[in-house]
Amino acid sequence: MDCHKYFQRHKSKKTIPTSRDQIWHKYVWERQTLSDLTCEYNRSNKWLRKQIFGIKVRRPKINPCTVVVEADKTFFNRREGLCLFHAPALKRTIAYAFIETETASIYRRLRETIQGFGFTLLAAVVDGRKGIKEVFDDVPVQMCQFHQLMILRRYLTMNPRLEAGRELREISRDLCKVERLEFEQRFIKWNEKWDDFLKEKTVIEDVKWHYTHKRLRSARRSLMTNLPYLFSYQDYPELSIPNTINYAESFNARLKELLRVHRGFSRPLKRKIISEILAI
Repeated sequence: MDCHKYFQRHKSKKTIPTSRDQIWHKYVWERQTLSDLTCEYNRSNKWLRKQIFGIKVRRPKINPCTVVVEADKTFFNRREGLCLFHAPALKRTIAYAFIETETASIYRRLRETIQGFGFTLLAAVVDGRKGIKEVFDDVPVQMCQFHQLMILRRYLTMNPRLEAGRELREISRDLCKVERLEFEQRFIKWNEKWDDFLKEKTVIEDVKWHYTHKRLRSARRSLMTNLPYLFSYQDYPELSIPNTINYAESFNARLKELLRVHRGFSRPLKRKIISEILAI
């Protein structure tokens, strides 16, 4: 103390012992960015990238059984999407494929995949995409009632201007609440009442013509086409078929939420993260 000189030793920050699995868990499930992990572990960005890219996603083993699947797809951009087979009873995704466009062949390939795993398909819930129902023509098919309502909303709007549109919208609002017979009877009566009205034509230059109420006719055609598949869950109560693909939709929303924080990553890393999330 006699020299009257003072100093303070600054201790270096200790590096926290880490493992790849720990970093990977924080990166995917706790939505930590590389900047967050750099500060937490006192490691360089390059070192963290090496750990993340070096992780191997393990595919969990699911014992084959009989399943009802919800077949759905989701897109992250115009040319990159994901097609999934969810098993609501298992609360798991049992098969998936990365896609650029949605085609029936993708669903057929996924069905062959789960059958190759040993699963027995009892029924399928689909969103109404053209050609998808034919992939499951040997099992009961349930058209997602929520998607049917969205199709009708697109044609009728929330506040239809025509009386026929208002009546059809009122009938459709009870789609998820009534039995098949009641709904079919109400729809048949509506169709008989407005059949002549829907046949009205608009003539252009005495040569060309088109139906005056095209959107209303499209709504009717959609309902008539999908009606045989809208109440399969009531026809086969022993199979416990969901009447919507809400489980798949909620899972897709969670998937996008976990991906949203990691922007600008490469496609291989993005697919690795998706595979990790789907492995739960």
